[in-house]
Amino acid sequence: MIDLDETDRQILRALRQDASLSAGELGRRFGLSQPACWRRVKRLTEAGVLTGRRLVLDREALGFGVTVFLGVKLATKGRVSLDEFERAASAIPEVQTVEHVLGLFDYRIRVVARDLPDFERVLRRRIMTLPGAGNVEANVMLSEERLPGPL
Repeated sequence: MIDLDETDRQILRALRQDASLSAGELGRRFGLSQPACWRRVKRLTEAGVLTGRRLVLDREALGFGVTVFLGVKLATKGRVSLDEFERAASAIPEVQTVEHVLGLFDYRIRVVARDLPDFERVLRRRIMTLPGAGNVEANVMLSEERLPGPL
């Protein structure tokens, strides 16, 4: 575990909001020189605190108006490996995340679709045919109030 000071936390919060910020811009915001800020970002990256940068796409602007969270209980534990299920689920283009969880379901899957008929097609033709898929429960996302922030 890496020891973080308040400046490190400020840098992480700023990069969480906009991962494209340069070391120079971050330094100006937090009273550091560009090289000092760059060294901090490099240290955070080398320690594994920063593991990459990603682009967040607007699903609705791209025509994906429906997000559904699925709870999937495997029907044939033991006959199908978890890795096989995860690989097959991750290969579906509409699947955003595949999470192995404890509780009522074995997996939580986030799926995007253009509309409800499109989701039904994905569910019937892709999700329900996954190796080992058993019971599936769907929850349609009505709104997203808060995006996850830094720890």
